[in-house]
This record gives sequence, C-alpha cells and structure tokens, in this order.
Amino acid sequence: MRITIVGVGRIKEKYFTMAIEEYAKRLSRYCKLNIIEVPDEKTPDGASEAMEEQIKKLEAERILKNVKEDAFCIALAIEGRMYSSEELADKLNSLGVSGESNLVFVIGGSLGLHKSVMDRADMALSFSRMTFPHQLMRVVLLEQIYRSYRIIMGEPYHK
Repeated sequence: MRITIVGVGRIKEKYFTMAIEEYAKRLSRYCKLNIIEVPDEKTPDGASEAMEEQIKKLEAERILKNVKEDAFCIALAIEGRMYSSEELADKLNSLGVSGESNLVFVIGGSLGLHKSVMDRADMALSFSRMTFPHQLMRVVLLEQIYRSYRIIMGEPYHK
C-alpha cells in the first residue's frame, strides 16, 4: 500500500522531525510512505473571515494538486469520525482488501481545511474535538498508522 501525507506548513522543530523520521523508518516494513509539505500562508493578526477563507482556498489548491484522482483521500478534521486504534486498523485493512492501494491523508494549516478539500475527501477522520498544531498531528497520525499496521499484522502494539 502507498500512503501519502500531505501537510500544510514545514516542520521546523527538530524533535518533531526526529519523531517523523522514526515512524517513517518503522513504517517502511509495511507500506510505501511519502510525506509532502505544501507551503502555508501567513495569516495576519485580525484577519477578516473573507481573508481567512482566501488563505484556506490557496492552501487547498496546493493540497489538491498532490491528491491523485485514484487516491482514497482521508482529511483530518475536527468534525470527522473518531476511531479507536483497532477500528482505524480495521478501516485501513478493509480499504486495502477492497483494492484501495493509494491512501492520502491531508492535514490542514492553522485555519483548517477549505471546503474544496473536504468535498474531495472520501473520509473525514478526527483524533479529538480538541485543536492540535499541524506539526504534532503529523507525528500522531504516523504513530497511529504504524500502530494500525502492527494490529493488522497481529504484532504487539501497546508498548
């Protein structure tokens, strides 16, 4: 299976970069992983709703250029469905069994995802009703994908 993560913004913190590299290395046993960073737009203080919408639209155009037509797109969104680790493993496994071999996870920027990305998404996934920095969500997502593969393969995953 090919898994692509499209994230808005660069990872600048070394500790996040190290964690991402570690999970990418671990995942190499199970899938082909590709991480794509698209530039974020700076949001000025006191930006109007219209300006924020325009920023999300620009980021969405960059995101959608990296989502192939045949990909199963999973948008990380606060309003998405929450899964347990076992349920997420079952979902990823069933996607693979049903022929979906190209998964794209999308992580938006500080303002979230534009409607056009949500419209393209085949599924919305939420890790919590709380808001997290996109850098941290990249690490959490990779950890949960790794944990899913461990569950699918019947390997220990709780340590």
